[in-house]
Amino acid sequence: MLSTLKSIPAILEEAKERGISTEKVTEILAKARMYARLPSVRNGSGHVQGLSLEEAAILLNIDAEKQPQLFKALTETALWIKRTIYGDRIVLFAPLYTSNLCAEGCLYCGYRAKNRKLERRVLSEEEIIKEVEVLQSEGHRRLLMLCGHHPLYPFEEFLRAVKLVSSVKTKPFGAIRRINVEIHSLTTHQFKALKAVDNIGTYALFQETYHEETYKKMHPHGLKSNYEYRLYTMDRALEAGIDDVGLGALFGLYDYRYEILGLLAHAQYLDQKFRIGPHTISIPRIQSAPHSEVSKSPPYPVSDKDFEKLVAVLRCAIPYTGIILSTRESPEMRRKLYHTGVSQISAGSRNGLGCYSKKTDPNLSQFTLNDVRSTREVVTELFQLGFIPSWCTACYRLNRTGEAFMKIAKSGDIQNLCHPNALLTFAEYLTDSADALMREKGFKIIKKSIDSITNKQVKKMLLKRLTQVKNNARDLFF
Repeated sequence: MLSTLKSIPAILEEAKERGISTEKVTEILAKARMYARLPSVRNGSGHVQGLSLEEAAILLNIDAEKQPQLFKALTETALWIKRTIYGDRIVLFAPLYTSNLCAEGCLYCGYRAKNRKLERRVLSEEEIIKEVEVLQSEGHRRLLMLCGHHPLYPFEEFLRAVKLVSSVKTKPFGAIRRINVEIHSLTTHQFKALKAVDNIGTYALFQETYHEETYKKMHPHGLKSNYEYRLYTMDRALEAGIDDVGLGALFGLYDYRYEILGLLAHAQYLDQKFRIGPHTISIPRIQSAPHSEVSKSPPYPVSDKDFEKLVAVLRCAIPYTGIILSTRESPEMRRKLYHTGVSQISAGSRNGLGCYSKKTDPNLSQFTLNDVRSTREVVTELFQLGFIPSWCTACYRLNRTGEAFMKIAKSGDIQNLCHPNALLTFAEYLTDSADALMREKGFKIIKKSIDSITNKQVKKMLLKRLTQVKNNARDLFF
């Protein structure tokens, strides 16, 4: 993979020198649609292959201001691909921090070791339970658990927190059904211990920047300062039996074009070596963090138009992967990106310790959030825009993970399973967490969505299970 990353500057330069040809862009976008619709077209592998680095580099050169028609064609293609594979669903989750102790030196982060003004602590078991209860009451069924990296908060302690979170049950919501984790690079032995925790979903880790020189500059000390150790973390994870992994880059540290090709190269590398591409790719854009000058003046700031473009290119280049958008972005930007290929979002998020059950000082957060709306407000907006809010976790209960999930996602069959499951979880949310007016509007949308299902057997079973949900049955899925 390192050799591929080192070839990226030449690929970008060649794409720049060739310039933008309307014919070439049209050809690439047509290929992207074809690969999403007909997954067996390349090498007979039965997998959606997406675009090459060279093709993605050409799309990244589109200028939204000077070439609005090409930009429109790109974003429309991205949305078409997302709908073809994932439908109109948007999956929701919330982050939960258990500790802000950190020995790392990330210059852009409010949790970095040298931020002496941050109050450091670990949530108690009682505090964790309160946090989960609040999140469940807001309708959340999926959480992303995070923590800083510090010897005073060892990996084993984090695992105990994961098990505690999975045990919390409140009426009528039940338990959290899927816990993804985003923590530091682990050893193979630690990954095996993580795998042994049945409630774990995706293990996510951001490379932050794929540009090695920038990476070393931004991470001057700590375990994270080892570029290659972090780069090959997913190899250790998959070799240890972790089913699903999630990649990410922090946009603003280096040229976004390089980062997109880095993500694409990483995804292709994993797919070729393990037959398991990334389950998700996260696209955080650097935001101001307490007492971090780098975060306030990013080295390579990404404009809104370029951010929209990179999301669209990513969707075209890796069509089977879930693209995650956080509350770092404003409500206006998030609305745009719903229509550019994003398939998962955080909602009602807070990124400080104990911040769901009580108010905390913004200066104690990891970074600035620009969408601080409640989960209910985000859910309402989604279905008003024509999207189906989803909290589906069925795949993990039915062992549709790893390579099995990849085959379903890459063939486009995932929508046939996830669409009815999304409707069931949306019905749960409306029954448990919505007021009367929202419930009425939501069930009308569900009815309309059911009418579009052509499989009579699925439709019949879905109607039966929706009746069960209304009669207080929970956690039903296909």
